[in-house]
Amino acid sequence: MARRILPLFRILIVSLGAVGQSAGGAEASDWPRGEMRPAIAMHGDPASAPDLAHRRYVNPDAPRGGRLVLGASGTFDTLNPFVVRGLPVPGARQYLHETLLTRGYDEPFTLYPQIARGLEVPDDRSWVIFHVDPRARFSDGRPVTGHDVKFSYDLLRTRGRPNHRTYYGKVARVDLIDDLTIRFDLAGANDRELPMILGLMPILPRHAIDPETFEETTLTPLLGSGPYVVGEMRPGESITLRRNPDWWGRNLPINRGLFNVDEIRFDFYRDSNTLFEAFKKGLVDSRVESDPGQWATGYDFPAMREGRITRETIRQGTPKGIRGFAMNTRRAIFSDVRVREAIGLLFDFEWTDRNLYSGGFERTQSLFEGSNLSARGRPADPVERALLTRAGATIREDILDGGYSVPASDGTGADRNRLREAIRLLEAAGWVLKAGVLRSRATDQPFAFEILVATREQERLALTFQRFLRRAGIAANVRNVDAVQYDRRLREYDFDMVDYRWWNTSLSPGNEQAFYWGSAAGRQPGSRNLPGIADPAVDRLVEAIVEAKTREDLVAAARALDRTITSGFYMVPLFHQPAQWIARWNHVGMPAESSVFGYLTETWWRRDASGAAQR
Repeated sequence: MARRILPLFRILIVSLGAVGQSAGGAEASDWPRGEMRPAIAMHGDPASAPDLAHRRYVNPDAPRGGRLVLGASGTFDTLNPFVVRGLPVPGARQYLHETLLTRGYDEPFTLYPQIARGLEVPDDRSWVIFHVDPRARFSDGRPVTGHDVKFSYDLLRTRGRPNHRTYYGKVARVDLIDDLTIRFDLAGANDRELPMILGLMPILPRHAIDPETFEETTLTPLLGSGPYVVGEMRPGESITLRRNPDWWGRNLPINRGLFNVDEIRFDFYRDSNTLFEAFKKGLVDSRVESDPGQWATGYDFPAMREGRITRETIRQGTPKGIRGFAMNTRRAIFSDVRVREAIGLLFDFEWTDRNLYSGGFERTQSLFEGSNLSARGRPADPVERALLTRAGATIREDILDGGYSVPASDGTGADRNRLREAIRLLEAAGWVLKAGVLRSRATDQPFAFEILVATREQERLALTFQRFLRRAGIAANVRNVDAVQYDRRLREYDFDMVDYRWWNTSLSPGNEQAFYWGSAAGRQPGSRNLPGIADPAVDRLVEAIVEAKTREDLVAAARALDRTITSGFYMVPLFHQPAQWIARWNHVGMPAESSVFGYLTETWWRRDASGAAQR
């Protein structure tokens, strides 16, 4: 459990004196007020004070200066990352634009002061007040005020990305108390996360942005308040960010050890192979690898052999994400849980990982794999059992006591024991094997379905699974469609089985779980409830996650949901990258320890052969 912040770090509100009328006409003195907090956690209290000397995952004495060159595949055609149109520069936003509050990367979801020096929020989180730091400045020297906060909220709510419009649309009312103080009324939202979502709102200057053209792509830099400004640019090819020597936040404790280089250049390459060749030649300073085969065998080149490149394997503490063959239970063929479990038994992960991925992946067996939210290997405690009982969940005993895991195969691609167990389950569900074809006992119809894919990599994996299924007499047709058709068919749930990986998970799950697994979402086109889960127990457990007020409550609810989804066998669980794989030239320095979230490029620095800063 994170260390609790000491009460002395909570500063009582100083009277604001006489204030004028709010934007809505109500007297500010009529509003409830609270104590000003320097930080906020989603559950419990922040682990540390904002003025902590430095975070564990930074080098507080990192040398300053030099240039860092980062590479990316593809191109860019806009410098506005806050709208749908265009391809922005990936990773550049954090260097140019600040938010009201900023994350602490050793905690699940805790925010510390950035543009806002503090906030007020009641226990029920039905409103939040942000206090803008009077020192905050945009890069043109103009002060950041509550008017800019209000402008940013209005702009992003009406013209920003869908996530901005969705979350900001929950706000009932916004009022300026004075030039540096703004209040958001969240009555009726019933969303404990919303004050924090607002805390992560990027603050844009009202004096330098035209709302009428905001949604258009542009190569004119948006004015920000961050540590860097845009320097040289070759449209679609490269962009250089230069440190702003007058950055107002350079002395904030939260920024110690961050943003150490004078320049950051993003170079774009046609494809990943070209980018890899550029890294090998020293044109790019670092590479984040995602191909286990290449990580295992592709780094045998001169600079690597000569020790001029270092490879890092970083195991982060966040959930590893979910990838699986989702079975559409809206289809009668997948309506029986015994059938779904049997289909999962037929996938030979051990053979697939060794032969397709050089043995570099690990099997995913939990919604929250690799974190303390996972139920795998953990027996349900009394609190979780009570929660499952109230939700009306039906959990298999081996899943309840933490003893269940996806059975490992013998790795031959022809495990007879797993095949026998799968056929036993299928027979219990009314399917029989006749002359090598699995047929319905009632109708004599063969067991056949389609696997929908959209990429060559998905197709290769699906064809492998097709061979495994054929051993049980199951005919699986692999259908490779273009991206537009793939998206449409997923949106309309027009598929039997699909290879899917966009159930993003975090250490602080919330409302998105209803979008992933909720009954209502599964009835609406476009949700991520691709399996069509319609279980009232799942809905109640998602509500428990959203309503959790303590970390202990959240963990219990997340594990209960994990067990319930696992018991439903809604997908064939696939695999995940067990760690972050990073290669870097030795002139790039990294802290000795990484954050819970893994590597952070803003903590890196540049050094010369002697280890000193390169100027």
